[in-house]
Amino acid sequence: MTEPVLAVEGLVKRFGGLTATDDLSLSVTAGEIHAVIGPNGAGKTTLIAQLSGDLAPDDGRIRFAGRDITGLRADERSHLGLARSFQITSIFPGFPALDNVALAVQAHAGHSFRFWSPARRDAGLREPAMAALDEVGLAARAGIVAANLSHGEQRQLEIAMALATKPSLLLLDEPMAGMGIDESARMIDLLRGLKGRHTIVLIEHDMDAVFALADRITVLVYGRAIATGTPAEIRANAEVRQAYLGDAHVG
Repeated sequence: MTEPVLAVEGLVKRFGGLTATDDLSLSVTAGEIHAVIGPNGAGKTTLIAQLSGDLAPDDGRIRFAGRDITGLRADERSHLGLARSFQITSIFPGFPALDNVALAVQAHAGHSFRFWSPARRDAGLREPAMAALDEVGLAARAGIVAANLSHGEQRQLEIAMALATKPSLLLLDEPMAGMGIDESARMIDLLRGLKGRHTIVLIEHDMDAVFALADRITVLVYGRAIATGTPAEIRANAEVRQAYLGDAHVG
């Protein structure tokens, strides 16, 4: 049996008397989109922060590509091939889209930001940056200052910045947050295009997007995984329906 790209074993995170992650175990296989869903306060973003290295767990283990990364910093995990997007868009609003992605490539390579020498002039940065913009459908917007992009385009740009680092695992924290119907549809198409070529852990409140994209789904309630399965299995799970989905989402 092929070893999973990501394996979480008995993960625990407490904040005072609150257990945000409660003995959580899950695995993610190569090429799949594994969605993590749950009501507000379920511990989804806390989980992502522990996977990315932005937050240290109190107990448990995280293995990535067969290696125990529990004690590694976020930058060390990034260099192993793990990339994260955030709930709130994290871009340089005063820089063109191309420069944003080129700077992400530059930072991943371990170089300091050379703001006085625009990264777009460096072919070694420009070429992978343009390739990433093309992958997310923003090649024609490369010269547009990020602040002038639409909200949906800014989220696409953030994903391009992650893709430009050539990750083997993408952690996407609510990539459709704040989007309208049309922008959400474009993001679903984008993520569907990445499916199979990239392994993705997806945190998302939009259940239509989750069920359209996910190969498997883990449901969190109060930091505990109450079910993991295919979309069809999750729809049919009585405990999930009672705890989270509701009748409107299981038809």
